Amino acid sequence: MPNKSNVQMLEKVKESLANSKGFFVVDYRGLSVKEAQEVRRALREAGSQMKVYKNNIVRIALKEENLPDIGENLVGTCAYVFFENDPVDAAKALKKKGDELKKLEFVAGIADGKGLNAEEAKAYADLASREELMAQLVYVMASPLRGIASVCAGPARGLVTALDAIAEQKKEAA
Repeated sequence: MPNKSNVQMLEKVKESLANSKGFFVVDYRGLSVKEAQEVRRALREAGSQMKVYKNNIVRIALKEENLPDIGENLVGTCAYVFFENDPVDAAKALKKKGDELKKLEFVAGIADGKGLNAEEAKAYADLASREELMAQLVYVMASPLRGIASVCAGPARGLVTALDAIAEQKKEAA
């Protein structure tokens, strides 16, 4: 018969999986309590949360929820960072804090419905965020419009320049 606390933890893991779009697995070995609080705060601001579960229980939950098998990566001191919206924001927050503290390392993850190894999970941190992509899209869309506006304004600008030159000539002739 399974341990009651393990059954409760399995339910919590399933709930975390159901309430998120995916998660990253990080090795948090050597992180002090204060540093862990800093990481959790940064992740909360990015719309994510970090939880620590037993790796075997996470393996069982992944199997029961028919999610990709990343079980071979779940060894050692693992924390699970569940993101509700954009995986890029969570990955950027993790990478930033990991670079500051020199103690966090990506181990694996599940994003966009597929299993990720450490390098693939880390690559999410190098992608542009949703806001950056929207700004780039607006810039790309506005560039041709700016050119069209400039071309349309050209004849009027030329007329003003010609009239100004005629006015200067008349002024000098007088």
